[in-house]
Order: sequence, then C-alpha cells, then structure tokens
Amino acid sequence: MKMIVGLGNPDKKYSKTRHNTGFIILDEIVADKGLSWEKSPKLKSDICKTGDFLFVKPATFMNKSGEAVSLVKEYFGVELGDICVVHDDVDLLFGQKKEQVGAGHAGHKGVMSIMDSLGSKDFKRIRIGVGRPFAGSGVPVDDFVLNDFSSEELGEIKKMSLALFGNFV
Repeated sequence: MKMIVGLGNPDKKYSKTRHNTGFIILDEIVADKGLSWEKSPKLKSDICKTGDFLFVKPATFMNKSGEAVSLVKEYFGVELGDICVVHDDVDLLFGQKKEQVGAGHAGHKGVMSIMDSLGSKDFKRIRIGVGRPFAGSGVPVDDFVLNDFSSEELGEIKKMSLALFGNFV
C-alpha cells in the first residue's frame, strides 16, 4: 500500500495558505475522483483509502505531523519506502516541484517532525515550490507561508495535483 501524506494545518483559517499546499493537493485529488475523507481521531488524521493508495492529512498541526504519520504507518503496516510526503517549499520557485528520497528537512518543521517520529529520512518527498517573500519586503518566511495564495496561484496548485497523482488513482 502506498501512503501519500499531504502536509498542512487543520484549522479552516489556514485552508488557502502556502503552508497547506499538501492538503490542497490531496483535497483536489480526492474530490476529482469522487472520493471523500474519513476522520480518524484514533489515528489523528483524515484518511481516504482507495485501491492500493492511502491518502492522509494529519489532523495535528504542522509541527506535530510526525505523530499522525507514525500512527497511520503502524496501523496500516505501510513500509517506509511506500510513504510519500507532499509539502510546500520556499526554496523552490512557485510551481516548481522536486522529488527526492533521503534528503534533510531544510528547516521544514512538518518534515522534521515526520523524520523524528519515523526515525528515518528514507521516505519519498514531493516538494512544491511556493516561492519566498520579496527581498526587502520585511516579511519573515514563517509569516509568508501562512499567507493565503492568490486565486491564480491556488488555481495553479490545484492543476498541479492531478499531474502529480491523477494517473495513479
């Protein structure tokens, strides 16, 4: 079974923020396929299971994503190599994507939490570029990722979701 984890924050006020890129992408795939999310308080996640795929949105806040990922992994018996985490990345230009296995967390607290909880960094990651605040804007990166996407940017991120996983589900 493949476990696709989207990172984000569960509170509605974060639903369109750059930091919720993982949630946005998974929500788009699930909706496109006519599927739905099931809340699992026991696993601290929203889960959608279809065929050989398990889509997971941790119901913890970003910095504690690892708790939920570890619980779901153990409950469903998912192998470490079958985990893919989709998340925002300020080190990539908006709309770029980069896939990798075994890389460091580069300061992303959600990824850091998952690495700590799993005791490994040997899982697949799909980093989605959200850009950085403009130089001289005075906006700290932590604040920037909690700002909403523009409607155009949000549309581009949603289009990207089906290109990433649409063929697999």
